[in-house]
Amino acid sequence: MKNKINITAIEIDRIIEMAWEDRTPFDAIETQFGINESQTIRLMRLNMKPKSFRMWRERVQNRATKHTKKRNFELGTHKCTLQKSISMNKISKRNAR
Repeated sequence: MKNKINITAIEIDRIIEMAWEDRTPFDAIETQFGINESQTIRLMRLNMKPKSFRMWRERVQNRATKHTKKRNFELGTHKCTLQKSISMNKISKRNAR
């Protein structure tokens, strides 16, 4: 990265985790850690195995959910229609039998 940014190993792990998540935009990484999309890509390249990086890069390239301006849905989290029944522990009890 051109401007040396002090990032701890724990922060690098979190950035990689956020970058892998489909619904976490690069803007969220920039807001939280101060590195833009190209710096995130470089960080991923330097900290991942080559095959893993290529697989990740193929997944996120042109993915609308990784770019806030390309999203066609409101910001927020997705809520599963089964959320209530999952949180009431009905599904896990049903599968335990």
